[in-house]
Amino acid sequence: MTVWAARPTLMRRELEVEPDHLPPEWHPVLRRVLAARGITSGDDLTPPLSALSRPQSLGGITEATGLLEAALRERANIVVVGDFDADGATGTALAIRALKALGHERAGFVVPNRFRHGYGLSPALVEQALAPLAPDLVVTVDNGVASVAGVQAARERGMRVLVTDHHLPGERLPEADAMVNPNLPGDPFPSKALAGVGVVFYLMAALRERLRDDGWFGASRPEPNLAELLDLVALGTVADLVPLDRHNRILVEQGLKRIRAGRAAPGILSLAAAAGRDYRRMVSADLGFAVAPRLNAAGRLEDMALGIECLLSDDADLAARMAQRLDGINRERREVQQNMQEQADSALSEAVHGLSGPHLPWGVTLFEPDWHEGVVGLVASRVKDRLHRPVVAFAPATESGDELKGSARSVRALHIRDALAAVDARHPDLIERFGGHAMAAGLSLRASKLEAFRRAFDEEVRARLDASDLENLILTDGELKGDELSVELAECLRTAGPWGQAFPEPLFEGEFRVDHHRVVGGSHLKMRLVPATGKHPLDAIAFRTTEEALEGSERVRAVYALEVNDFRNRRSLQLRIEYLEPI
Repeated sequence: MTVWAARPTLMRRELEVEPDHLPPEWHPVLRRVLAARGITSGDDLTPPLSALSRPQSLGGITEATGLLEAALRERANIVVVGDFDADGATGTALAIRALKALGHERAGFVVPNRFRHGYGLSPALVEQALAPLAPDLVVTVDNGVASVAGVQAARERGMRVLVTDHHLPGERLPEADAMVNPNLPGDPFPSKALAGVGVVFYLMAALRERLRDDGWFGASRPEPNLAELLDLVALGTVADLVPLDRHNRILVEQGLKRIRAGRAAPGILSLAAAAGRDYRRMVSADLGFAVAPRLNAAGRLEDMALGIECLLSDDADLAARMAQRLDGINRERREVQQNMQEQADSALSEAVHGLSGPHLPWGVTLFEPDWHEGVVGLVASRVKDRLHRPVVAFAPATESGDELKGSARSVRALHIRDALAAVDARHPDLIERFGGHAMAAGLSLRASKLEAFRRAFDEEVRARLDASDLENLILTDGELKGDELSVELAECLRTAGPWGQAFPEPLFEGEFRVDHHRVVGGSHLKMRLVPATGKHPLDAIAFRTTEEALEGSERVRAVYALEVNDFRNRRSLQLRIEYLEPI
């Protein structure tokens, strides 16, 4: 892959505010890190739950809660239509749990099968899954804003439809009975970064307030504490990689507090245990890299219904058994992904051999006939990280012999959904369906259109980006002195989050002498590094890296995060290497 990517440029983050604004008792490095992220006070870092905007500021909330209140009073049959990723799964589980807590027992769910129904509320899902259940009200979660035909099919069968979503809308909106989506044009809600599960949480909070005002609660029907569902909000928000703005940081931190206190859904605690994580020390990275992949694996390879049932179970033993099944599916997913990644690497090496500069594609399109459509998103993400340019990976659609399912991942400078919309506008017969966010999107097209799409996508990316946008710029928080490389600082930074998208985990840079190195786990480089500013070697690990990265050099420049290694109950400092170059 070195033929593709030049070495990235390292740049220290600039301070957005002065560190003097932060409490003097905080560690100086923490103050520097937070000042570079615009934090001005302790309350700004971890605002209370009361600092959230009122749910009534969401557009469409009055119509939506009116539909739900009528359904509760009529004891109507409500069916929640979720999505097959972690955001959709947590949002579906939250909707069912909230409706039950509010006093409604007739709520079930269906989740599209990725391979039979496609994405969201589709006509196929209405015909095959919803029609037999005969719901009075359909509530979508993390989907629906693009389901024009599906909403129409449901309403033609006499179903009322409430769409809750956070994806960007297309030119035409579905004719739903009500719609809640902070990203609709003109919506007044101050945060456009809510995940699908966050939208549902706000909806249920607004419904509770409406029911309270209308005298719904009493001695026989107590008012529930919906904050008990914030563990689900935290997991779905982190898993969906939405920006951790002020609203989302509040939701995630409050959810993590519940998890660390052991007051989470048994399914979340069981998934954490299956991943070997101690729930009492959980941080956002544990949700993103340990819990979420196990939940997502069900939707990628099988049926997300298993994941939702795990999140809904109040039986700890049953939840643990389902978590073990999900862990097994995730191991299978890793094997599939590894094989696909190796094929992608080989295909890229052949495609770019001898090419450089303007001859390299700016927008990369990948396809292999034996790839799994449930895993192409992970491959696209990994290749995008390596090449630092937009990537679309395709696989054959399981249920269709001539259709390809694709997943796109982008760099910061390119809004990938808008780019796909532009391709669709210029070539109306090319893309069958598409939708998504700024950084990720999904699409489908006919196999015969692949080469035409490859050319059109590259042309569109070139039209929207400058060469400098393809530069891999790594922002760091500077260098650390020898005495700052400590377990104490690592623990301080670990618990200062939640860290995530748009509020990135602290990364540092420095020069080291390689004291020892070896490959572990077949693809990870374990090292002992001596800092240029110190004498004592430190443990370090670079995932998905081999000894070839050292190029035989005994000195390296590295970008790293501080971690606490709890191996055999012995806490020690470990550097997690994010970038490595010999010097």
